[in-house]
Amino acid sequence: MAETKKKFKGLSRELMALRVANELEDGTYVNLGIGIPTLVSDWIEGRDIILQAELGMLNTGPLASQSEVEQDLINASCQPVTELPGSCYFSENESFAMIRGGYMDVAVLGALQVSEKGDLAGWQNPGRGLPEDIGNIGGSMDLAVGARKVIIAMMHITNDGEYKIVKQCSYPLTAQGVVDLIVTDLAVIEVTPKGLLLREVASGLTAEDVQSVTEPKLIISPDLTEIQF
Repeated sequence: MAETKKKFKGLSRELMALRVANELEDGTYVNLGIGIPTLVSDWIEGRDIILQAELGMLNTGPLASQSEVEQDLINASCQPVTELPGSCYFSENESFAMIRGGYMDVAVLGALQVSEKGDLAGWQNPGRGLPEDIGNIGGSMDLAVGARKVIIAMMHITNDGEYKIVKQCSYPLTAQGVVDLIVTDLAVIEVTPKGLLLREVASGLTAEDVQSVTEPKLIISPDLTEIQF
């Protein structure tokens, strides 16, 4: 895998979640995956967006404060969440019937790698040196193919400076050709039939900066702007 040593100061995880939240439309059903995606719940208060937790909860609220913690109410990252008026509960079988049945408008997921064709690898990192039977794909494969739109929220490069947006995934795939939009700490990139379209960059960065930490050749939008909130 190609490696880069350049690192740029970008958005915090919270601001990445805010940018994702701004991409969501009112009236949609959304599932938030593990990691950065779970932070999106803190940015949609008062909006007509219904969050689904795959463990069996619909209309979950923001992350719970210490005084609001109820151990049975958790999100995909096992963080305590709150209820909203109209919240309801159901079995995991029913939850995945919703996901596999195409009832989720958007899935916001994390990733280890995303390819220029929108392939997603997000469940196993062979570079960690663990046995091949260690790792669990979980519900991410169902969400990746079942949701009408897939948004990836992740850091742009690894802690070791390796590319995460790659020409071809070298890690085991979660699903092929499913990613629609990538939101990182450095950029907002749309997956198109012609390639990866760079739409927005973090404040203080240029398209050249983002390209230097992205393996595939980026298409630069003629309307390129700083990341919008």
